[in-house]
Amino acid sequence: MSDPLVISNGVLVTMNDAGDVLHGGTVVIEGDRITQVLPAGAAVPAGRVLDAEGKAVLPGLVDLHYHTALGKGYSDHLPLLEYLETCWYPLIRALDPEAAYWAALASYSESLRCGVTTVNDMYRELDSLGRAAREIGIRAVLSNDVATAEHRLDTLADNESAFRRWHGEAAGRIEVRVGIEWLPLASPELLRDARGLADDLGTGIHIHLNESLGEVETVLARHGRRPTELAADTGILGPDCVAAHCVWLSDAEIAMMRETGAQIAHNPTSNAKLGNGIARVPEMLAAGLNVGLGHDAAECNNSRDLFEVMKFGSLVHRANRTDAGLFQAPDMLGMATRNGARALGHETGELTPGRKADVILLDLHHQAFTPLEPGNADHLYSHLVFAASGANVTHTIVDGVVVLADRVFTTIDEAEVLAKANESFLRVLERVRR
Repeated sequence: MSDPLVISNGVLVTMNDAGDVLHGGTVVIEGDRITQVLPAGAAVPAGRVLDAEGKAVLPGLVDLHYHTALGKGYSDHLPLLEYLETCWYPLIRALDPEAAYWAALASYSESLRCGVTTVNDMYRELDSLGRAAREIGIRAVLSNDVATAEHRLDTLADNESAFRRWHGEAAGRIEVRVGIEWLPLASPELLRDARGLADDLGTGIHIHLNESLGEVETVLARHGRRPTELAADTGILGPDCVAAHCVWLSDAEIAMMRETGAQIAHNPTSNAKLGNGIARVPEMLAAGLNVGLGHDAAECNNSRDLFEVMKFGSLVHRANRTDAGLFQAPDMLGMATRNGARALGHETGELTPGRKADVILLDLHHQAFTPLEPGNADHLYSHLVFAASGANVTHTIVDGVVVLADRVFTTIDEAEVLAKANESFLRVLERVRR
């Protein structure tokens, strides 16, 4: 094993149970684990030193609902159903393995640049996504876009095959879950089989649920039950299920989420852009649900910057409820770190000894953090959520490996990735237009 990586003299925003913020602290990483978190003045072990003077040191962010994106910014003026039918589904049906590979590298590179160390990615061509995640160094939970056969997406057999090839690869950084596109493209039989497969494989489920009012109305008309009711009846819900969006949950459905222990991925920017509404997150939290944050897809967000999602997530709820006391900065940062890690069952999301070494550094010598009162943790939290962006991230460390150092990737040729991703989009778009 190489010498410990010693991140010294930073402002440590630990996100631990006590909410400690340690000014001039040190994080020691050995292998893929954090082994020590030390206050200023403590004896520091020898090792490879990364001087974090003038930097905030945080646990890596967890993007709890994510789609690799090929067509960012393309035809994104439409509401959800029209967008899916005229753009999203045609593009992913025309996808080829090479395009998926370069799209994933472009997507993951933007996320890593913005301090995201874990993605919960539902897409197609999981062999290509696995290759990209392994190469660039991100922590990736992958799932297929599974739907019934007439929709020409993925099958449970595809998902099982991907699991057997990729689950546990890259020293455990890559996991595979069972993915369900959404209930309008699923049957009760498919949902039951998805739960059976997840249980057989010992893995979890990733599903879109109650995203739009149209989805709720469609499922009600077809099955006589609301989406979450159908998901509960077919066994989909549980502590290992991440349900994305959940904008239109009834009181009874929130209770079902609580009773089953299901996890919720809140996507405020995507929900707003697509005109789907504002999720009842205050009620979810009051019911004791675990809520993390996702950006969804760059097609319906245009940015994979989770700092942007944190800010918007706070502001939209304050505006909607006319209550400036809602969703304070530490709450939002907790959703993007601890809550996301908990939802996936990961040992990340905190700067705590024994946790996985997913760590990011942000430059405090920047207008976004000016002014900053020394020693004032509340002031720092405010800047992190309401002023900072991914552009402030200087270093990203995943599993103890520095994949972004002084804003330069150590694992990929970034210029090649961007060029190839653009070529892939144009090639797939031409296939769609034929």
